[in-house]
Amino acid sequence: MAKLFLTSVKYKSSICGGEIGTVNKKILIISSDYTGHGHKSIAESLQEKIAENEQIQIHVVDGFSLGGSALLNIGKSYGPITRYSAQLWNAIWHVSAMNSYAIDKGVENLIKDDFMVLLDEVKPDVILSIHPNFNGSVINILRKERIQIPFGTLIADLVNIYPLWCDPRADFILCPTKEAKLKCLEYGVPKEKIHVVGFPVRERFLGHQNKTFEIKSELNFLIMSGGEGVGDMNTIAENLLNHFDCTVTIIAGRNETLKAELENSLKPRFDKRVDVLGFTKNIQDLMLAADIGIMRGSPNTMFEAVATNLPMIITGALPGQEKDNPLFAEKHLLGVNCQDNENLKSIIDQLLANDGENLKMIMESQRKFINPLAAQDILDYVTSAEKAKGKSRKRRRIHLVLATRKSFKKFKRRKPLKKFKRRKPLKKLKRRVG
Repeated sequence: MAKLFLTSVKYKSSICGGEIGTVNKKILIISSDYTGHGHKSIAESLQEKIAENEQIQIHVVDGFSLGGSALLNIGKSYGPITRYSAQLWNAIWHVSAMNSYAIDKGVENLIKDDFMVLLDEVKPDVILSIHPNFNGSVINILRKERIQIPFGTLIADLVNIYPLWCDPRADFILCPTKEAKLKCLEYGVPKEKIHVVGFPVRERFLGHQNKTFEIKSELNFLIMSGGEGVGDMNTIAENLLNHFDCTVTIIAGRNETLKAELENSLKPRFDKRVDVLGFTKNIQDLMLAADIGIMRGSPNTMFEAVATNLPMIITGALPGQEKDNPLFAEKHLLGVNCQDNENLKSIIDQLLANDGENLKMIMESQRKFINPLAAQDILDYVTSAEKAKGKSRKRRRIHLVLATRKSFKKFKRRKPLKKFKRRKPLKKLKRRVG
């Protein structure tokens, strides 16, 4: 049986402005412990918003653990695959996306018995999934067993939305971005079921919107690549340390092999100018201390950087769900997309020019873009959720390539920040705040 994490608390509504002291709600959140750290971070951000009372209970379960060792091993394979073979992950993502019905059916068969036991133990008033594998599969079970519990999805990706996220039979779907909402519509989700709420960030990353940037004699760079430690961090660090008077902190995540390789390569040459860390829980302190963050296009990492007002340079993204995240950052002026590490120095020079004018503009845009109440708004919506009325719309079979092309064309027409891509002198960033 899957391990449950229970939080019992009193709920305060930021939307209604008051306490709901007599409401008793049990929320079952289906998450994932092994497919990146973003799903766990989202669950934690919701748990943090509950004060100490017994009016609302949140139960978080790893959905993969409901399917026995077979499904759990599939979840655990995500880290090694994304670390060592991005192209393999790209193939898996696209093949499974084009076979969403088969994925839903397979997961349903694996998790049904344990899921029914879980429902009997928890007796939730509402179910929220924050992983794509547990949307259609759970809805199938609820429908076949005629269980009338409101079911909703909280999408954890920004632009390249997996078809498994967008099951129109869900009672509600909460989107972090307008781009995600458009993808849901393309996949046939009724408009009235879709709500844009922003991306939830844990409390310790918030409340730092007065951060300022001043030109210093020594810059502090922070290099990170998500919890799995993916990317050519060694080349990036060498580039920075050879061209700037700076210190560099590198977070290698759970990738112990990468951490050892970076230490062996960089420490003998750069000594105290470089610090290599493994998976760390005080990432917010490192972000606040840094002048510029250099990272992969992971949604959770990107929005934690935005929350801490850290200008970011995105040097890559996983294929599949992260593919267009660098363009998303540029479109909303949250950071800069660096497609080639050889361009890194020129990009930083342009950001620092004119007393850091472009860095300051990015920081201002981040302050306006972030929704610091996203976690509370999500909790408000989930606690008031009810079963959708009327006959639910059937799922539309939309070929993945068709939906992807539509979104890609929309991004292509915008042509964000071409000056960086062409390596021409950057006079001034255009103010475009989403």
